[in-house]
Amino acid sequence: MKSQPELESTRVDKWLWAARFFKHRKLATEAVSGGHVHLNGNRIKPARAIHVGDELTISKGNISFEVTVEAISDKRGSATIAATLYHESDESRAKREAYAEQMKLQAASAPSPAKRPDKRSRRRIIQFKQ
Repeated sequence: MKSQPELESTRVDKWLWAARFFKHRKLATEAVSGGHVHLNGNRIKPARAIHVGDELTISKGNISFEVTVEAISDKRGSATIAATLYHESDESRAKREAYAEQMKLQAASAPSPAKRPDKRSRRRIIQFKQ
């Protein structure tokens, strides 16, 4: 088997897809174009080349990742391989864990009903809302 030579740089959208931050490359491209990904504090375009040592800030909904690029890859591999491509800062990880804990507590404070409302109950709900 031939080993792939080490890459010096690749497109940021390809790297985000290979590092498994986004499920599809198109989603990565849309996130970069939409301003949800910043390279060294600056907004970038999807074709921007990234190198080892660059710092990325990736926002997905209410969650934000602050990562440092440790390796370059343009091929999507397993999750264990993808985890070696970057290093997440400790404060970023702490923020994400605190947010996850907050969401768990919020979900526990407003439990969902045990079953769906029946026809009579749905009619009452609709009538109440109008």
